[in-house]
Amino acid sequence: MSLVSSLGPSTVPVNAAPRQEAFAALYDTYFDPIYWYCRGRLGTAQEAEDATSLVFANALAAGPRYGDPSLRSWLFSIAHNVVINTRRANRSARAMAPLEAARDITDDAPLPEQVAITQDERYRLLAALDQLPEDQRHVVQLRMAGLTGLEVAALMGRSHPAVKMLQQRAFVRLRELLAATAGDEERIRYG
Repeated sequence: MSLVSSLGPSTVPVNAAPRQEAFAALYDTYFDPIYWYCRGRLGTAQEAEDATSLVFANALAAGPRYGDPSLRSWLFSIAHNVVINTRRANRSARAMAPLEAARDITDDAPLPEQVAITQDERYRLLAALDQLPEDQRHVVQLRMAGLTGLEVAALMGRSHPAVKMLQQRAFVRLRELLAATAGDEERIRYG
């Protein structure tokens, strides 16, 4: 059923018959090109159908000059504006989603408390590293940078067993220093 025939005989004035025939010809000629333009710009058949209907409703309401050579470009300019308005409305609808939809959104970022704890732990580790002897600190820093024990040994000009011993001593001392600072924090927190 065409848009014109859906109006029914009671809503059409008697002198509108030539206008109806001209609009029916316009609709038959341009429906497919306008529909496929809207479909390409909007993506879904439902949105394209709605937009196409709106384009022809706007054209009918504006009362185009059916013999005008720029009729095609006029229709496509209406279609362009309808597409823009539809996209804008869709964007607004997404922005105005119900609050219940927010419960399905996940945030993978760490919580502020976790960020603070991680930064505090990093600060404590760096402060403890500063208290190590230079060779132990150097081994730990190289290992933290991703070097293997053999690579650290080659870089420092030491044997692999000597580097392993330095690393072990550094880790024991770091545990002691970190435990002491954790104990200090507990005393500060709980008095």
